Amino acid sequence: MPKILLLEDDFKLASKLKLFLNRIGFSCDTVYDGALFFKQLKIESYDLYILDINVPVLNGLDVCKKIRETESSIPILMLTAYNEIEDKVNALNSGADDYLVKPFHLEEFEARIKALLRRAKFPQLTDEETLVIADMEINMAEKKVTRAGINIALTPKEYKLLELLATAKGRTVSKQTISEKVWDIHFETGTNTIEVYISLLRNKIDKGFSLQLIHTRPGFGYYLKD
Repeated sequence: MPKILLLEDDFKLASKLKLFLNRIGFSCDTVYDGALFFKQLKIESYDLYILDINVPVLNGLDVCKKIRETESSIPILMLTAYNEIEDKVNALNSGADDYLVKPFHLEEFEARIKALLRRAKFPQLTDEETLVIADMEINMAEKKVTRAGINIALTPKEYKLLELLATAKGRTVSKQTISEKVWDIHFETGTNTIEVYISLLRNKIDKGFSLQLIHTRPGFGYYLKD
């Protein structure tokens, strides 16, 4: 049974989410501030973390950053009451793999958790090869990316998106395909999650280089090409 640690200071919501997670087959412990979160990690180990941003003592963003200093493989789902793109970017830049804006439907909550756990426990196997696009190299065996010899640190979700674009070999990848391959969910036109991740990738892959590799085909999707 997958074990989840939930950081949420709204007692009513924390209780509701814990009961729901138990009902769909997950073990869930709850803590109400960032300091208690790390105390709990000394007692138990977990398969997934769910972090609310606005919690006492140590907020969710700081908790996420601290986790990523030592642990890169355990997926993190961020819960936020904010819907501005800057808040989403902050969550992702802190190391979160996904985020969910309150209020949310429990069905979507469940789908995102299951998608994160599938990718963490059963990563897609790839051939041991290196993709080269201009001065960028993608080592698909080690999940490492360099550009002009400089290591580029990507989150698991950012890497998966980059690899998807790279393996398309210059073809345009639709938002529908990105949503299904990277998030394991159907694309919803009202969300801007894909745009957020493309922006993050551009900041890491293209910023500071005269040659831009990530391109947009308006109305169709995105492609990677020198």
